[in-house]
Formats: sequence, structure tokens, C-alpha cells
Amino acid sequence: VRFVVVVRRIYFTTKLYLPSHKQKMGVKLKTEYGPVLHMPILKEGRERVSHHPDGMLSHQSYPQLGDDPEYLITGTNAYPSGPGVALTADTKIHRNPSEGAVHSLTLALPPSLDASRTAASVAEIHRHAGVAERIHPPSTAVVNHSGTRNSALIRRAPTMPKPQWHPPWKLFRVISGHLGWVRSIAVEPGNQWFVTGSADRTIKIWDLASGKLKLSLTGHISTVRGVAVSSRSPYLFSCGEDKQVKCWDLEYNKVIRHYHGHLSAVYDLDLHPTIDVLVTCSRDASARVWDIRSKANVHTLTGHTNTVATVRCQAVEPQIITGSHDATIRLWDLIAGKTRATLTNHKKSVRTLVLHPRQYTFASGSADNIKQWKFPDGNFIQNLSGHNAIINTLAVNSDGVLVSGADNGTMHMWDWRTGYNFQRIHAAVQPGSLDSESGIFACLFDHSESRLITAEADKTIKVYKEDDTATEESHPVNWKPEILKRKRF
Repeated sequence: VRFVVVVRRIYFTTKLYLPSHKQKMGVKLKTEYGPVLHMPILKEGRERVSHHPDGMLSHQSYPQLGDDPEYLITGTNAYPSGPGVALTADTKIHRNPSEGAVHSLTLALPPSLDASRTAASVAEIHRHAGVAERIHPPSTAVVNHSGTRNSALIRRAPTMPKPQWHPPWKLFRVISGHLGWVRSIAVEPGNQWFVTGSADRTIKIWDLASGKLKLSLTGHISTVRGVAVSSRSPYLFSCGEDKQVKCWDLEYNKVIRHYHGHLSAVYDLDLHPTIDVLVTCSRDASARVWDIRSKANVHTLTGHTNTVATVRCQAVEPQIITGSHDATIRLWDLIAGKTRATLTNHKKSVRTLVLHPRQYTFASGSADNIKQWKFPDGNFIQNLSGHNAIINTLAVNSDGVLVSGADNGTMHMWDWRTGYNFQRIHAAVQPGSLDSESGIFACLFDHSESRLITAEADKTIKVYKEDDTATEESHPVNWKPEILKRKRF
């Protein structure tokens, strides 16, 4: 008897509860999902489930979109929902919907909406299914049953502008003379000559116009990794893998100062543009700030956990920027000698930095890609991907041409603003050199920005210049907007 009573109680409770539950869910659907209840839902059985205003569901046969299961779509955009979203196996290959599917999606809209207020038409579905959706995603407004637009708008993604046209660069001169890898370059302020440092332990000064050797300086006992010419005094500075930092007086061609303190090879150095300060970086994971005149070690900049491969100085804050093999970039406060910001976006060693001559921005090069940043806080701008090699050097001119040189001897030219790769160069190695000796260790524009000088692993110095005969018609920009899509991370 007790069992029968319990069963009857459960039966009547369920019978009373089901209608109230359905009514509750109907009210909830209408309140929270009213603006989109008219849209179809695709199920595995290819049924379209439509919602009625009273909250009940009804099943209708859905038109076949094609025999291929990849024709199943849940919207008009077969691409990821936003920048940085990875493509899946279902979205790598995009196929346009068939005519029947397009019309079925159009007819799925409520008939109460007039043509001017319709969220999607046949033409729009076809247009949104193509490439244009990736470049100009529309700002989507939700339309409810009353015909009014919801105020919640999806923000329009940034559009990719057409890159500025730049004339191509061509090889102008090959200079030989070093007996080892050429590791560093510097051009003197008067643009009459330039300096190179090499693995043959010498520093050579070359005439910029003719390419002839003017002078050789000896004194380092290992590879010369960095050279810099002062614009404030007749001094040349050099550093090398012998842990030495030297100051050369170019009036006497002799070393007049040594800066002692680094515990391992010194990889790079740079001069402050407005004060008599020299900054060096080393394999001992530190950068050091030196007073040029007194040879005093003003600051030792510590914080990196691996080799500091590159350093750059500028007159405004942050006055010192370093890149390291610990895959980070640090912006330093010169007065306090402490880190202002640490940029951790790179996944591999940061080997080179370059400051834009006119903009308050800079770029960093690594084996993963090239990244652009904005001062003073190091806000990320964009990635320049495609140079799939270890990038040793970057150079940029005021016309917005960014050059990246890599370990495999390739050199890519980029438009700074858009990140478009407009030229790729792989010059032949010097006769007698191995193909493996095809690496670019340093590159630099001269002060007129009409010549590009590269230091290479085949022991040569190559000079490039713009092709004066090239026009935009003869060398058009093969610009495809989807190539310029930026990764926002």
C-alpha cells in the first residue's frame, strides 16, 4: 500500500510539474534569447529547430547544404571569430554555401522585418562568405522582433591599409678585405667612411664612396663584435669577445681608454646621443653604463638571466633598451639604473633591436618573428612574420623601409607601417666560400639612407642601393590583404 501511495504521488507531482517547467523555460527563452529565437539551429540530423513565441520547439526539415559534411555552416563567416584565434580543421578550407543554403538562411529571418532592416540578404551572405569578411568584418547589430536594433555592437576589427610603394634594392658593390666573419658596422657622422669589426680581430675603415680600404686597426685579441663612432668627439669605440671595450682616438689611431668590468664576451655597444655615456652588453647577462671621460662604471644593469645580445640608446625615455637570449626586452631608467618595463612576448632569443629614426617606436628581431613596439611603455604594435630564420640584424630608414638580415644569408625588406614584405634578397656567397657561410651579421643604412651596408659570413661587405629605374608600374605591389592580417599577441 505504501509503495502504491509513493508511486501515485510521484506520478501526480510529475504531471503537475511538467507544464509549469515548460512555461518557465518558455518565459526564460523569450526574455533572454528573444532577439535570436527566429534563427535556425543545425543539428546532426540536419533538422532546423525553430522557436515559437510561446517557448515550444518544433522540428522542420532543413534544406540539404550539399553532400560534403563541410558544407554545414552555423553562420555566414567560415573564419575565426577574431584576431589571434587559431584556425581549426573545419575552418582551414573555406567553401561558399550553395544557392539553396543561402536562400534558406535568408528565408529563416522573420517576415515582419522589411528589406531595409534585414540582417542578412542573399548578396550579403555570398559577400560575407568570401575573403572580404577577413579584412572588413562588419559591425554586427542584433535585430529583435520589434524591428529595433540592439545597442550592443561588435567592434569593427582594424582594417589593413595598402602598403606604401618602395623601389626594390639591388646589389651595388662587394668589398673584400677581412679574413674572418664581418660582425659589425658603423658609419661616421659625416658619411665619408664606415667602420667594420671582424672575427679576424681587426677593425677596418673603408671609404664609403669608393669602397677602398683606408685604415686597419689592431689591438683586440678576439672577434670584434661591436663598433660605434661618436658624433660628439673624434672617438671610435669597439668591443669584442676578449671582454675588452676600447676607445680609439682617430687623430692618432691609437687606443686611449679601456673600460674594464665585464666578466665575459662583450656583444654590443651603443653611444648615448646627447651625453658622454657609453653602454655595453655582455654574455655575463648584464649591461654596463660607462662615463666616457672618467671610465667609471656608472651603472650595472642587471635583471636579464642570459646573454644580453643587443643594446640601443636614445635621448628620450626610456634611454636604454636591451634584448637578451632569455627572450625578453628590457626598457631601463638611466638615472635610477633600474628596469622600467620587461617585454616577454618573444619566445626565442632577442638578437637585435632597431629604433625608428622619426617615430617613437622600435622593432625587435628573433627566431620566432619580428615585433614592433611603441615607446615609452613598450606597447605591442604588430608582428612581422615570414622571415623564417634566426634574425641577427635589423635596420630601418626614415622612408619606412625595414630590413632584416638572417643567419641563412637571406634579407627581407618590409614596409614599416603595414608590415608588408615587399622584397626578398639572397645574394650569392663570395667565390671560394662554403654555401654554409651565407649569413648576415649586421646591416646599416648610411646617413643619406641611399645605401645599405651588410656584414656577412663570407668575409665580405656588400653595399646595396635602390633601383633608380624601377617604377610602381614596373614593380607593382603584389598586395593581398589577407597576408597583412596582424596577430594581436
